[in-house]
Amino acid sequence: MIMLKAQEGNPTNIIEKLVLIDTLERLGLSYHFDQEIESQLQQIFVNFHDSQEEYDLFTTALGFRLLRQHRHRASSSVFDKFKGEGNKSFRETLESDGKGLLSLYEAAHLRIHGEQILDEALAFTTHHLNLMLDDPKLLLESPLLVEQVKRALQNPLHRGVPRIEARHYISLYEKDELRNDLLLKLAKLDFNYVQNMHKQELSQLSRWWKELDLMSGLSYARARLVEGFVWASSLHFEPQYSSCRIAATKIVQMLTLIDDTYDNYATLEEADLFTTLFQRWSIDEVDEIPDCMVTICRFSFNIYAEHELEAAELGKSFAVPYAIQTVKEICSAYNKGLKWGMGRNVPTFEEYMMNTVITSCLYVFSSIMIPGMESVSSKETIDWLMSQPQLVIASAKVCRLMDDLGSYQRERKEGKVLTGVDFYMKQHGASVEETTSKFVELIEDGWKELNREWMNISENNDSIPKDISVIILNYARVADSHYRSGDDGFAKPQVMSPHIAALYVEPLII
Repeated sequence: MIMLKAQEGNPTNIIEKLVLIDTLERLGLSYHFDQEIESQLQQIFVNFHDSQEEYDLFTTALGFRLLRQHRHRASSSVFDKFKGEGNKSFRETLESDGKGLLSLYEAAHLRIHGEQILDEALAFTTHHLNLMLDDPKLLLESPLLVEQVKRALQNPLHRGVPRIEARHYISLYEKDELRNDLLLKLAKLDFNYVQNMHKQELSQLSRWWKELDLMSGLSYARARLVEGFVWASSLHFEPQYSSCRIAATKIVQMLTLIDDTYDNYATLEEADLFTTLFQRWSIDEVDEIPDCMVTICRFSFNIYAEHELEAAELGKSFAVPYAIQTVKEICSAYNKGLKWGMGRNVPTFEEYMMNTVITSCLYVFSSIMIPGMESVSSKETIDWLMSQPQLVIASAKVCRLMDDLGSYQRERKEGKVLTGVDFYMKQHGASVEETTSKFVELIEDGWKELNREWMNISENNDSIPKDISVIILNYARVADSHYRSGDDGFAKPQVMSPHIAALYVEPLII
């Protein structure tokens, strides 16, 4: 891209590059320039730590965040120069630098374990950004910055779903007097183009679901097709992943029916039978099967029969046995969770969390999307997924902890099953307030682990396609968007309704 071909080594031009790359990413345009962006960031990374005296807080934090987001192991030592005398705390002169504080705040969300300076940076910036919001002078002088700060404090950029963040940022960028009108127009056109593609996919899925007409015999279960598409399109929104989104949406609906059958319908004996059907991958020669279970099994088996044909056409038949195995494993994990939730063989909190790595659906999602990814051409990626990599474990734990916090009050009121909150309180003798505080701490730990593994996979497993690891990172992000407010955004569709309207219904005015 011509705008990225600035003179090498010139600090001013490097700053311009960083700002441009950030703008492209936040406008949702970066996927058009992946190679150019990666090339420029690689060049910047080579000299990033040696050129720090030339960069202010805004630039240093922006460079650090972009490099880590692109899996370069930028060192947090670049922030040492912003500490005061004795290296004890950040300099007081930074307290009035709103733009720099916001940049540092966003960068701090890329921290990993052991980076005390970034833990301090997050606390420092959160405190002073909140103070600045109460400053009438700032409100008058920088209304756009105020909007950015408010958004960031509620929705840190690194934890946001890229498509949702792009929709918000386009509206914000339009108010920026320094905006590039060409980029703004391109962003709007691209957003509307992708939105139309997503509408077509949703229309196709709606026809498929309507023709199946399953829900008349499944009164206890939820139809969550649109919500499922939100998850699928959040994992990969780009045009080239259309078949992946369609497959993943079908799987979300399938898993919803299976999960609801365990939670809302089956007795313990019926749950064992239901699990057996999936382990055999057949409903033959099994007597006294409830009709609803027969319906769901046939529905599931048909989805994977179609998947097998599509995978064969794409030369990806090697992925099908693993995809089916992930369904068998998640059904076993659901069944185990049901027994625990009903008070049978109450697990330790640690046992519960390990089971949720399977019930997170991440393995099922990843496996069903593999045939639609050109970058996956061999079984090596599947072998990596089967090894239970730490990247998957960290993402799954973040999702489960946030889900449990969001659904605890509802589950408690309904009195159906115990949750992770219950298991933690029982094991540790903790109150609801203490457990909530601990879960928030564990969620932060999970993000640190996720950030670490995001960089590690680039260093230690460069043969693993990036678009597979992006699914895993985005899974944690979409969980954050669904459960951040303390509500269960999947169980309560109204929580996500504004996003659904913005992403799939309302086009941008050019």
